[in-house]
Amino acid sequence: MTFSGSGNSPSTPAIAVAEPSGQNGLQDNLPQPVKPQFQRRAWQEVQRFITLILGVLLAALGYSLFQVPYHIAAGGVGGLSIIINHFTGWPVGTMYLVMNIPLLILGYFFLGRWAFVFRTIVSVIIFSTATDLFIAYLPGWLGSYPLTDDILLSAIYSGLIGGIGGGLVYRSGSTIGGTGIIGRIIQQKTGVPLSQVYLYTDTVIVLTAGAIFGWEIALYALLTLFLNGLASDYTLEGPSSVRTATIITNQPEVMARALMLGLGRGISHWPITGSYTGETHAMLICTIYRPQVNDLKRIAGEVDPQAFVTIGIAHQAFGAGFIPLKHS
Repeated sequence: MTFSGSGNSPSTPAIAVAEPSGQNGLQDNLPQPVKPQFQRRAWQEVQRFITLILGVLLAALGYSLFQVPYHIAAGGVGGLSIIINHFTGWPVGTMYLVMNIPLLILGYFFLGRWAFVFRTIVSVIIFSTATDLFIAYLPGWLGSYPLTDDILLSAIYSGLIGGIGGGLVYRSGSTIGGTGIIGRIIQQKTGVPLSQVYLYTDTVIVLTAGAIFGWEIALYALLTLFLNGLASDYTLEGPSSVRTATIITNQPEVMARALMLGLGRGISHWPITGSYTGETHAMLICTIYRPQVNDLKRIAGEVDPQAFVTIGIAHQAFGAGFIPLKHS
């Protein structure tokens, strides 16, 4: 098949594309260099979908196994569902699905239109269905329900398991609905960590649950909420294994050479001017692994005892010497 820029004009160069074989559909219409990219993208989407399902099922398990039996209404739509279930007996999973409809509309406008809405609808439906199924069948499967008589253990494990599940869902580019939608909107617009967003948006629900179920249950719910946010952040961003160091010195060439030889890391530097003194110095920047921090401080102190060193926490580093970007 041949495409030309405008009609059949001989002055327009033609672009040759591989002829379809008629056997493999869309992929046969793609140029050869594009096929590996198409296949890689398709596999990435499959991985994201598997991650989404696994995360949703974990979150539903933590919710139905540890939160629902003790009315640990740790904020959000899940907490509202527990409160409504207490008064009406309506299934918490079904209530979760119904109350997410207006939030999905909000997510449509702020979090990726149909790409976001499709993934989140899938997440909400799986979570709601899995929750009701777990509540119905876990007592028979486990032989005892709740799993533990210790409310503190339930609060801890509901936060950890639910947070890990939520973090996996976020990594897949979706949410489990509820205040997670509001949380992602605020996080993207302001950069506030998810753990803080949850505390801000869910406080009213926790206080309402405290007034209904007792303030001791509300305290357990706050613990669950806090652990859920921490586990979500950790799962989403990973452990903080890298550090970014900035060094202000008057010996940039010597300092950079010593650090490159001693740490095996690349260094960038540029001239700067101190606002207070008006003197010219050089600033170096270097990204290292956490175990290399002490070596960096030692080398910097040996080269220039008057240097000014700051070390910041970075969650991830991509590129030469770290994680290849193609694997990110």
